[in-house]
Amino acid sequence: MNERKAWSMNGFIGIVIIALLLAGTVLSFFEEQFILGGILLVLAVTLASGITLVQPNQSVVVIFLGKYMGTIRREGITLTIPFSIRRTISLRVRNFNSNRLKVNDVNGNPIEIAAVIVFKVIDAAKAVFDVDQYEKFVEIQSETAIRTVATKYPYDTFEHEELTLRGNAEEVSSELTTELQDRLKVAGVEVIEARLTHLAYSTEIAQAMLQRQQASAIISARKQIVDGAVGMVQDAIERIEKEGIVELDDERRVAMINNLLVSIVSDHGAQPVINTGSLYQ
Repeated sequence: MNERKAWSMNGFIGIVIIALLLAGTVLSFFEEQFILGGILLVLAVTLASGITLVQPNQSVVVIFLGKYMGTIRREGITLTIPFSIRRTISLRVRNFNSNRLKVNDVNGNPIEIAAVIVFKVIDAAKAVFDVDQYEKFVEIQSETAIRTVATKYPYDTFEHEELTLRGNAEEVSSELTTELQDRLKVAGVEVIEARLTHLAYSTEIAQAMLQRQQASAIISARKQIVDGAVGMVQDAIERIEKEGIVELDDERRVAMINNLLVSIVSDHGAQPVINTGSLYQ
C-alpha cells in the first residue's frame, strides 16, 4: 500500500455551494416545488458529508465503500468524497519512552536497558492499512530492536578492543536507529533518533560487577604504570651509558634497574638509602 492524493477541493467553495443548495431548497419549498426542493436538499446533505477539517501536520485517510481513495494533507477546510470514512493520522514528531528491559549482553551478564525513540509517520496509508494499530506496532518493535542491539555488545570492557554499550553510545544509538528503521518502514514510520536513556547492571549482580570493574581498573592501571616504568628505566640506562657517566657491568645494571623500578612502581614514596660501601662488599 502506497500513499496517494485523494480527490478534494477548497472547503470554502464547498460551503458556498452547500449554502446555495439550501437556499434553493427553501425557495423551492416556498414555491411548492417539493420534488426540486427535495433533490436540492439531498445534494446539500451529500456535499456536507464530505466537509473535512485538516489541522497542520495531520493527514486524513479517505475510505469509501471499503476502498482506499487517497490521503488529504492540505490543511484547512476541505471538501472530499461524500459519505466516506475518514481517519486522521498525525504527522507530528513524537517520542516513545520504552520500559526498562532486562536482557543479557553478549557476555551473558543481565543488564537493564531503556531508550527513547523519536519518530513520525511519513506514509499515512501504510500506517493505517499495512499494520494494525501502528502506535502499538512502534512500541513492540522498538523494544524488540533494543533487545537485539543489547545482545550484540558487552556492557563494558577495559581493553577498549570492541564496542561496548556504555563506552560507545553514539555507535550503539546509530545501530539502534538503523535496526528500528528497518523494522518500522513497513508501517510508514521514519525513525529520527534513538538513544539509550538507562543502562545498568541488573540488581542481582550489580555489586559483584562493580567489584569486577574495580579490579579490572586496578589491573589496567598497574599494567600502564609498569609499561611506563620499563620505558623510563630503559631510557635512563641508555642515556647513562651513552654519556659515559658511569661504567655499568651486568650486576650494577641489574641493581639500578631494580632500584628505579621499585621507586617508580611503588604505591608509596620510595625511602632513600645511602650506601657508603661498595656494591660488591
